Amino acid sequence: MMNLTYDLHIHSCLSPCGDDDMTPANIAGMAALKGLDVVALTDHNSCRNCPAFLAAAEEYGVLAVPGMEINTSEEVHAVCLFPTLEAALEFDRYVYDRLIKFPNKEEIFGKQELYDLADQVCGTEPNLLINATEISFDGLWELVRGYDGVMFPAHIDKTANSLIANLGFIPPDSRFTTAEVKDLKKLHGLKRDNAYLESCRIISDSDAHYLEHINEPELTIQVEERSAAGVVAALLERPVFL
Repeated sequence: MMNLTYDLHIHSCLSPCGDDDMTPANIAGMAALKGLDVVALTDHNSCRNCPAFLAAAEEYGVLAVPGMEINTSEEVHAVCLFPTLEAALEFDRYVYDRLIKFPNKEEIFGKQELYDLADQVCGTEPNLLINATEISFDGLWELVRGYDGVMFPAHIDKTANSLIANLGFIPPDSRFTTAEVKDLKKLHGLKRDNAYLESCRIISDSDAHYLEHINEPELTIQVEERSAAGVVAALLERPVFL
């Protein structure tokens, strides 16, 4: 077993809210500069900057996990991570077919730029990626597991676009094994009000839209192998409390 410092929720400039400097290579470079072991790229409803990100991360010696922050039909945000780029891109195609299409207006929402392996702009996404999809949170766990991935609800302590804020509760038949909390100081209250979280692994990510907001190497996740598959496997396991 090994402990890896992490940040598993980061947006590139493909997300309309992502800063122009959040190119795949810049994200990988900043992660390396900060000394993070593993980082995940999780753009809104898209994995299409993951090929460039994984290539850049390999150059910098950082473990990269391909992922997405999906927006469900209930406007709940959830992070989906995958053991391989191929699985992530297959999931991307499934989600894009179910994205509620609305043209992006760059002057309002921001650019949605696609990058190639040379970290150069190679295209833009015309449809707004922060829109909801036709995919319900209720079936998301099983859907993501069908691509060998793991899903966890994002920033459950936030007052917008979180599982608790939007649904008002954690569904009792939920199957997720990990939950993301932005502000760990709120964890005690969250557990007091939501007993389901007592059996979950709790992680805290940056949800960075700017390079300087990427996590410092302070938190760790224990994995059996240093790979994207190893990270996914760790997040699938419920923590053991002694």
